[in-house]
Amino acid sequence: MPARKSNGRRRSSSGRRYGAKASQKVERAMHEMKRGQLKSGRSGKAVKSRKQAIAIGLSEARQAGGKVPRRPSSSRSSSRRKR
Repeated sequence: MPARKSNGRRRSSSGRRYGAKASQKVERAMHEMKRGQLKSGRSGKAVKSRKQAIAIGLSEARQAGGKVPRRPSSSRSSSRRKR
């Protein structure tokens, strides 16, 4: 059999942006949201937004030590008015 060639570039496991733990946490958060069992942190209300469910999953992955990029830094300091 001839060897298979891939046309597209493939990232190595070290070059991936998100780790396996991050994808597992996000997947679990999405399933919980679909079942109506995912609750937000302080208020404890049910999460209905897909984006919010993803954010919760990534946050849990960060706390568990998974490979997740940093959150975007707050622009509060740069948006202050100059005197």
